[in-house]
Amino acid sequence: MRMKSFIRGLFIIIALPLFILFRLLAVMCKRDAIWQSCTQLLSLAPGKVGSYLRVAFSRLTMNVCAPDIVIGFGTLFSHCDTDINSGVYIGPQCNIGTCRIGSNTLLGSGVHILSGKNQHGFANPNVPIKEQPGVFEKISIGDNCWIGNGAIVMAAIGNNCIIAAGSVVVNDVPDNTLVAGNPAKQIKSLASCPVTEVDS
Repeated sequence: MRMKSFIRGLFIIIALPLFILFRLLAVMCKRDAIWQSCTQLLSLAPGKVGSYLRVAFSRLTMNVCAPDIVIGFGTLFSHCDTDINSGVYIGPQCNIGTCRIGSNTLLGSGVHILSGKNQHGFANPNVPIKEQPGVFEKISIGDNCWIGNGAIVMAAIGNNCIIAAGSVVVNDVPDNTLVAGNPAKQIKSLASCPVTEVDS
């Protein structure tokens, strides 16, 4: 435990020059744009070293970032306004928008968490979609969830939920629910499922 704390502290020091550069550039340019560039660069660092480096930079720049999380290779972030709580695992090649991820939640490979489902306006047919205003929403994902590979999340997910691989979540998912499909629909309630305790 002390060794892990030492390593995490060491990577904070290693990430400091990039953090200082980020702060300087953020004064002159859009903060999220600079942050995206930094996370894109760090996403290419392989293995555990890469994960420690990504977590260190995230701890220095995000709203909330617990020290004991894992951020997989190729994972990209688009907004500083992101909260990642203790015990979270983010698999490789995920795309993470503005969100809150609860404790002990697991994201498989290639999961996309969008900043809501209204990021692009299309009300005016005479104006290109890219020029129409959209709304960014901070998506909340609860504690102890499992989001399967390739899922796309555009709405809130409660605690203790399972999102099947490839699902597209467009409506809020209540606590203790397994959903699947496009659009994702409830398959079963997990409220009555027994909890298996593992001896430590």
